[in-house]
Amino acid sequence: MKSSTHVGKTLLWTTFLLVLIITQITTVKATPGTKIKVEPHENVAQVGESFAINVTIADVQNLYGIEVILRWDPSLLQLVAVDVHLGVESHPDGVLHEDVLIAKNETSNDVGRYWLAATSTAPADPFDGSGNIVTITFNVTNVGSCKLDLETELRGKPPPGDIAPLIEHKTIDGFFGRKTPEQPDWRYVAVIVVILVVLVIAAIVVYRRKSKS
Repeated sequence: MKSSTHVGKTLLWTTFLLVLIITQITTVKATPGTKIKVEPHENVAQVGESFAINVTIADVQNLYGIEVILRWDPSLLQLVAVDVHLGVESHPDGVLHEDVLIAKNETSNDVGRYWLAATSTAPADPFDGSGNIVTITFNVTNVGSCKLDLETELRGKPPPGDIAPLIEHKTIDGFFGRKTPEQPDWRYVAVIVVILVVLVIAAIVVYRRKSKS
């Protein structure tokens, strides 16, 4: 009886530890806070058709300057239009307060790159909240798929006589074309396998001890 109880306690503690591992993995994946992302995340169109994406920002505080670089495969896509949404006084769905200085608004279709850099200017207030930075329209020129790769930098309003502080944030890329099925997260698979093995072993041990008694 004591052996069976010991096995039961061991099984309970093992299961508890494995649950903690799963919880830790989930916690690591959580990414709250400011985000810049391509919306919609997935985009599909035929050769000769066009589609539009938005580069949006969510849950930002004290935003005063922004830099966005978007890259794509130039053999598949050509950028055909850009609509910048900077200055919420003129673009209610946009970001930053006016006056806004746009230092760079450059398209390089030969290398597949769009580059936008801008800042509010004094006495403008810093921007808080969420909004659309820019709408970009592509024409599809070939069959295939590629990442819509974002590189971003955010700056807060600088204190008097100081430089503008960086704003930490998460960047979420977009995708053009049809994705292949995502592979499972093998960390979860490994945890599940271990749980099953432990349960089977524990059941066998308990069964054998009961058979002998």
